[in-house]
Amino acid sequence: MIKVENLHKSYGGLPILKGVNLQVAKGEVVSIVGASGAGKTTLLQILGTLDKADKGLLQINNQDVSLLTGKKLANFRNNQIGFVFQFHQLLPEFTALENVCIPAWIGGVADNVVQKKAKELLDFLGLNERLNHKPTALSGGEQQRVAVARALINQPSVILADEPSGNLDSKSAEDLHQLFFKLRKELDQTFVIVTHNLAFAAQSDRTLTIKDGVIL
Repeated sequence: MIKVENLHKSYGGLPILKGVNLQVAKGEVVSIVGASGAGKTTLLQILGTLDKADKGLLQINNQDVSLLTGKKLANFRNNQIGFVFQFHQLLPEFTALENVCIPAWIGGVADNVVQKKAKELLDFLGLNERLNHKPTALSGGEQQRVAVARALINQPSVILADEPSGNLDSKSAEDLHQLFFKLRKELDQTFVIVTHNLAFAAQSDRTLTIKDGVIL
């Protein structure tokens, strides 16, 4: 489902990724670990089409991402990739329901369809009584579940998560990790997760270690 070959990326002449090769199958939960500065987040940004590699192949669902630019790339990202960040990145002026709806609204989906799907997702994630709460009225764990629902709203091929439990207490972190496995089991959802949580990484289908810009 994801295929990466000989991926290179440098910033200001400093090589960060030095020939990364990676394949991820549909329905896999793959964790990426490594020391700070090893290239984990850079790789995740390239997988998410938020940055471009200097050279190398990136295919998602048999689409060569390097061939997409502008609006086509933005549409591909919105429809095929969901993002979960460490600090939630919820818009504070919007309710939980509205935050979840945003990617589908951007995609031009009819509002009644979007809201129905968003409510179903929030109910599935145990947040049916928090639909109209703004982020400041939600706990950290609840905010992150809203972020997961937002990532799922367009039924993406893959969810990319960057330290998703890094800002949570241990109980909320474990709940979030188990939620990922539940989503994989019930929705066949694919995850690629950058994490420093080695206990969670050990539960993943595969754990990949980046060191000095390559996957060991």
